Amino acid sequence: MTVIETERLRLRPLTLDDADALYELHQDERVNRFVGSPTRAETLERLDAIEEQWKTRGHGLCAVELKSTGEFIGRSGLKYWEQFGEVETGWTFRAESWGHGYATEAGRAAVAWGFANLDLGYITAMIRPGNTPSVQVAERLGFAPRREDVLFGNPITIYAINRSA
Repeated sequence: MTVIETERLRLRPLTLDDADALYELHQDERVNRFVGSPTRAETLERLDAIEEQWKTRGHGLCAVELKSTGEFIGRSGLKYWEQFGEVETGWTFRAESWGHGYATEAGRAAVAWGFANLDLGYITAMIRPGNTPSVQVAERLGFAPRREDVLFGNPITIYAINRSA
């Protein structure tokens, strides 16, 4: 099993065992404002798809845990989007974990792992208008706006970082 470690965080593949933690993460209105609030059934479907992506593509989304306590604080990692033919990194954290640099730390680790282990020319970050904290994380990581698009009926800006960066 792939495990990515940083100074403070442990990223490991999300599994069906994470259903309660992932569902609870998305129930907080501060968190789900830009990423939605899946039902329990949708959470299980997403986790099943994440496990399948790990099996078939060798990468996927990860649970992010504090190394010091093992506490689940969010999710990050890489997701392949069939409709775009691109791999995206993302970060969603419990509101109580905001402001500690965890999203930047996890995002940096996911991007570094992606470029080290996958044949990718670039990695994207899809961010909805108004999500200023995520834009700031993307910019700290070296991402720049690439294009505008639509995902699940919502406008998004697709940021990207090239392998050479």
